[in-house]
Amino acid sequence: MAAVELVRPDGGDGWLLWRAARLAALADAPEAFPAASAEWPDSGETRWRERLLDPTALKIVAAREGVPVGLVRGVIEDGSAWLHSLWVSPHLRGQGLGDRLVATVEQWAARYGATSIRLEVVPDNISAIRLYRRHGYVDSAFQGELLPGGDRQLVMEKAITSRST
Repeated sequence: MAAVELVRPDGGDGWLLWRAARLAALADAPEAFPAASAEWPDSGETRWRERLLDPTALKIVAAREGVPVGLVRGVIEDGSAWLHSLWVSPHLRGQGLGDRLVATVEQWAARYGATSIRLEVVPDNISAIRLYRRHGYVDSAFQGELLPGGDRQLVMEKAITSRST
């Protein structure tokens, strides 16, 4: 079995890989990405390219033989990092790829000097919550985005230092 490579899509043709990964995530788990599932599938090339040009964000696609099998995005906002869009293909779940993706964002955030990292997760996504708790994330007092139906996403956070990653 081929190894999974972590790729940082560039501003050239990298948008094609990023789009393929993101659309695979949205097709596999639309309930985990409620806002994105409604917003991104019909986006044009310009919007996908622009997503990759954000200099304050980290974009990683996990690929096996050129096929996306995971992704994650990190963003810096007001001194804190946010972990967004984590997805692992169903046939690779439970094999450590989610751990690699979380650790990659944490290391990147520490290099940026962020003192904490936050994320939002749909409250009934138990496997994702378990992954984040394994990495030391705890429930936050911050209110998450409103979900269809009136519930809110759970915000989790973790203090980070250059040694904690």
